[in-house]
Amino acid sequence: MSAIVPGGERASATSAGATAQPDQQQYLTFVLGGEAYAMGILAIKEIIEYGNLTEVPRMPAFIRGVINLRGAVVPVIDLSARFGKPATKVTRRTCIVIIEVPTGSETQDVGVMVDAVNAVLEIPASDIEPPPSFGANIRADFISGMGKVNGKFVIILNVHNVLSVDEMATLSAAERTSAGVSQTGTDS
Repeated sequence: MSAIVPGGERASATSAGATAQPDQQQYLTFVLGGEAYAMGILAIKEIIEYGNLTEVPRMPAFIRGVINLRGAVVPVIDLSARFGKPATKVTRRTCIVIIEVPTGSETQDVGVMVDAVNAVLEIPASDIEPPPSFGANIRADFISGMGKVNGKFVIILNVHNVLSVDEMATLSAAERTSAGVSQTGTDS
């Protein structure tokens, strides 16, 4: 992968691959439940307006449904619900961030529903603190670090852990199994 890219900045970032999150300096910032979050831009494919969602029965509460993105079926995750908080209320600023998530040797597009997208910011590595070991409102393994932006902290997400396709499939299977058990348990 020795492509020459004008400007050179993107070339070094893409050649390092998806595991280079600690070295990334550009982050998409967004709001979710009144809190500021960020994720590295290298995994982000596009941002689209919220709409045309098809609900899928017997899915975990954090999977809002699927969308048709140029002929591909893309699951849409409600990030607030994924964090164990109330479901996101749809407003005119609600949007879906399409992210490429590695699954073994392939990638899976996953949509992430957020309240609003703010901006792409450069956060120097020197302004990123390690994730807190306690006291966060979300699972510690979902946090890559805490970025300092204009005197405030922005929670930098570990996209690979938040959107782990394997973990979401396991949760989905467990929810379907428990729904089946509760339905059969009430029939007798």
